[in-house]
Amino acid sequence: MILILKSTATRDDISDLKSRLEGRGLRPVIMEGSEKVAVGIIGETRSHLPADQIQALPYVEAIRRVSDPYKLANRVFHPEDTVVNAGGAKVGGGHFALMAGPCSIESREQIIEVAQAVKAAGATMLRGGAFKPRTSPYDFQGLRDEGLKLMLEAKRETGLPIVTEIMSIDHLPLFEDVDMIQVGARSMQNFEMLKELGKTKKPILLKRGMCATIKEFLMAAEYIMASGNDQIVLCERGIRTYETATRNTLDLSCIPVLHERTHLPVVIDPSHATGVARYVPSMAAAAAAAGADGLMIEVHNNPAAALCDGPQSLTPEVFADVVRNVKTIRNAICMKAAPKPISVETVIRACAS
Repeated sequence: MILILKSTATRDDISDLKSRLEGRGLRPVIMEGSEKVAVGIIGETRSHLPADQIQALPYVEAIRRVSDPYKLANRVFHPEDTVVNAGGAKVGGGHFALMAGPCSIESREQIIEVAQAVKAAGATMLRGGAFKPRTSPYDFQGLRDEGLKLMLEAKRETGLPIVTEIMSIDHLPLFEDVDMIQVGARSMQNFEMLKELGKTKKPILLKRGMCATIKEFLMAAEYIMASGNDQIVLCERGIRTYETATRNTLDLSCIPVLHERTHLPVVIDPSHATGVARYVPSMAAAAAAAGADGLMIEVHNNPAAALCDGPQSLTPEVFADVVRNVKTIRNAICMKAAPKPISVETVIRACAS
């Protein structure tokens, strides 16, 4: 629900309304425009907030209900873009993230060599898997806690903030020094995990489930936000379709759709989406042109010998070319074409229509 206040509403009126709402167990979100104030209300308003009682308040002009089930993630409740800060690396609101590194951490030499190479090429964050969810139980499962130690050593060597995947909430104590926790596609609807991650206040990279709709994707983000954590980056990594020429089908149309519906940053993972290294550069360029807030790309110093996802991994040299192309595209197109945050006045007009 959104309340539109009269232009004559005072600070005391807003404070009074906030107290009334919180007293009913609801969460008010104050959105101040140049002429009017809109108040978004999170919670069960139908049973806890009789419309006639609110409409009777002298400073309330109109009441509008929001049908979308996601509220905190909804741009209607948060017109400005969210900027996520992960160890100094910013994502969203015009800040473009380049997350790069190996699918799996294999050794100290490997992760440090790759970290140094991607930093030199322009990466802003180091990605790498310590705990690896694999389709086959016989495939390499990662170095686990030892892999996390090696990744933290690479962070100390290069200064790059790190992002790595968590597979069980029981592992959370091991992630204390990780700058951004990745929730993999298979865990997108692990709601108990999402609730616990919402209590951490740590930046979360939420990957879209391979069969998830955009609505389900945003509802997963809502679980994290409802527990108190709004530092979320959404990651499109391809969805499962009938097509078999690529590993998954990269849904680039999700970029404008998500930017329209949510204030959360959107990054693209063309490596997992295509599963083929030679397709990654063009998909990375397309994502940048479509207005993505960042890229997550797998880079390995020797893809042919990789223990995990070698066929989709770029060499450091190719990654450097990708970075140059992406920067050129963003300078030429995307900085002008990127969607602008909507104003509170736009929200009020939309609610009134």
